[in-house]
Amino acid sequence: MGEMSEVGRLVLLGAPLGNPADASSRFRDVLGAADVVAAEDTRRLTRLARDLGVTVPGRIVSYFEGNEERRTPELVEVLAAGYTVALVTDGGMPSVSDPGYRLVRAAIDAGVPVTAAPGPSAVTTALALSGLPCDRFCFEGFLPRSPGGRRARLRALAAEERTLVIFEAPHRITGALADLAAVFGPDRPAALCRELTKTYEEVVRRPLGELAEWAAEGEPRGEITLVVAGAPAAVADRPDDDTLRAAVAAREAAGLSRRDAITEVATEYGLRRREVYAVVHE
Repeated sequence: MGEMSEVGRLVLLGAPLGNPADASSRFRDVLGAADVVAAEDTRRLTRLARDLGVTVPGRIVSYFEGNEERRTPELVEVLAAGYTVALVTDGGMPSVSDPGYRLVRAAIDAGVPVTAAPGPSAVTTALALSGLPCDRFCFEGFLPRSPGGRRARLRALAAEERTLVIFEAPHRITGALADLAAVFGPDRPAALCRELTKTYEEVVRRPLGELAEWAAEGEPRGEITLVVAGAPAAVADRPDDDTLRAAVAAREAAGLSRRDAITEVATEYGLRRREVYAVVHE
């Protein structure tokens, strides 16, 4: 390791999802300067560094789900000694359904600065490609592995109005889509994004029912991110026609134009303007 400083630093590296060209210049710089590189898959990291033409002078150690608990205190000791540790997963940002949260929390508790060289994210990439609303979304990570647990989680999410982003394993995707269609309804818009930025990238945009049938026939492989439209906003009970006409008339009497009165009543009751217009002009 290089010469230590008074304060160490943990750097989270946003790794390419598949295409090495997506690695940022800062990603390359940190990788080529860190004293220790903690990698989810050391062989994959070595291959990526070779593709990028980067020499990694620091010590490379494995850091994955199986050894995360044991290795975290070791890395905190390195950080406390004043060295720089870079954390990189197989793709995307550490801590987002990948190893990292435990080390970040431990570094913060030890008073070690934590920063990031941000990069690709399967969550936002799939969301942008889905064609579904992106202004508000909810990331659910991986659904429970057991069918019963998965259905229970989906029932809890059925009324969520934000667009949902979900990770799923290839061998569970058929069952997950079948449960999504059953709980959310077969007509809910969705997109299945697989192998993002890789040679066989594919985005399939269909209602959940059709998507479940498609997956059952083809058994999609690779890394999969699902994007599902949020539940339609709950609409209050529609008032009867006489109530709507009276509400418009009251606003007209108060000085609003008929057009503005109709618009205001439609907004109040969560109705389409043309629906109120039709009632008033019957």
